[in-house]
Amino acid sequence: MTWSILARDPATGALGVAVATRFFAVGALAIHVEGNVAALATQALINPLYALQGMARLRAGEAPDDVVRTLLAGDAGREHRQLHILDAAGRIAA
Repeated sequence: MTWSILARDPATGALGVAVATRFFAVGALAIHVEGNVAALATQALINPLYALQGMARLRAGEAPDDVVRTLLAGDAGREHRQLHILDAAGRIAA
């Protein structure tokens, strides 16, 4: 069982992520948050490039749904992964 929750405080803009998983110490790879940019969570069989490439695209202003579509299109293992994004504007994609 895995699950991810991403949250944004509309009053302050603060972003946060929590995950639950069966894999030990996966939090270091599963959660990525950058203030005023986005929160990103990836689970199942994690692809660490999702965070590197995804956060760079989000930082450049790309919409979360476009980021998810681009990352998944280039990943042969996409059927075995989870990816969730919440940007600083409150837009979500999974």
